[in-house]
Amino acid sequence: MRITEIQELSSSRVKVHTDEGQTLALYKGDLRKYGLKMGEELPGELLEEVLPKRARLRCLNLLKARDYTAAQMKEKLRQGGYPEEIAEEAVAYAASFSYIDDLRYAQNFIHYNHERKSRRRIENDLLSKGISREILEEAWRGWEEKGNAQDEEAQIENLLAKKHFNASSADEKEKRRMYGFLLRRGFAAEKIQRFLFR
Repeated sequence: MRITEIQELSSSRVKVHTDEGQTLALYKGDLRKYGLKMGEELPGELLEEVLPKRARLRCLNLLKARDYTAAQMKEKLRQGGYPEEIAEEAVAYAASFSYIDDLRYAQNFIHYNHERKSRRRIENDLLSKGISREILEEAWRGWEEKGNAQDEEAQIENLLAKKHFNASSADEKEKRRMYGFLLRRGFAAEKIQRFLFR
């Protein structure tokens, strides 16, 4: 892997571009230590030992602040200048200690959001965070097997009350606006209609 460009990122870091389309974020000390220059090959030690170790440490440091899905963490590491395979290895390392666990993440997300978000909205949020459909279904199953249930009708009623909406006195324009609001929250059309057009 040959260096094609070196860009300054900050007073201590640089972005190194390679002929294989990789972009790496390195410290300026790395340039000095390994004698990295344009047209030079990246040393194997840097790619096989130094960057993987840094990626694992970065991953663990990020997890101190909050939970991440595997996909979120890979993306965070890629944005930090780590190559795809090094980011994947770091995530696998963290997952081997259960520091990253997509099923646990999905179960916690459902637990903390089931009263304020519709099932569809929760599912869309989790899918956008990189949770697979299979894990999502397993998380719901586990949550429901513990005797939990979601009451979307109660959620709709609460939202309507918060908005001071009265279906019997609202005109068509107000009903359409509220219908769109609830639809964007992920509630099913037939459930919304029961409250707005009764």
